Amino acid sequence: MNEALTELAEFIDTTLPGEIVEWTIAHDELIIEVSAVSLGKVLVFLRDDSNCLFKQLIDLCGADYPERDRRFDVVYNLLSLSHNQRIRVKVKVGEDEQVPSVSEVYPSAGWYEREAWDLYGILFAGHSDLRRILTDYGFEGHPLRKDFPLTGFVEVRYDEEQKRVVYEPVSLTQDFRNFDFMSPWEGAEYILPGDEKAEDEAEKDGA
Repeated sequence: MNEALTELAEFIDTTLPGEIVEWTIAHDELIIEVSAVSLGKVLVFLRDDSNCLFKQLIDLCGADYPERDRRFDVVYNLLSLSHNQRIRVKVKVGEDEQVPSVSEVYPSAGWYEREAWDLYGILFAGHSDLRRILTDYGFEGHPLRKDFPLTGFVEVRYDEEQKRVVYEPVSLTQDFRNFDFMSPWEGAEYILPGDEKAEDEAEKDGA
């Protein structure tokens, strides 16, 4: 398998000189990194060349590395049924940079790009309808970014008086990651169900 993938990688790199930043093979899968400028050209080649024929875009997703200058990876997972092969194409992009939309190359990319925008804030230039797809239209921030707070910015509840869903700022009196092991809320004056068992065990040990 790795030999066939190596041959494919070398073929792509040779046929598209200067377009491939680097390629690696990991977990029996070929991973190719390209620049945003070369993305469209590389994907069209991978889709149409007889040695590739990666006709299906299985998935498009983001990955966040906030310690990097170009913090996001945009990842395209492609499948060739003709050759029974998979390939992963990656593009590094900064927070304020744009990646060209590939919805004209792979029509299924349209919704995937909306998802990546919604959850990571990655911008896709030329997308015909780049708006949120999983969160609400009034949602603040991008929830899969690693610096997005665990509690979010707002909470949603149904208001019986207004007969509608309302948004309110999140206000927690205790940090989400520093539980007191009795209650996730500071100052609780009750015992959570099941905690009495720990007290019973402690009394038996003391006896």
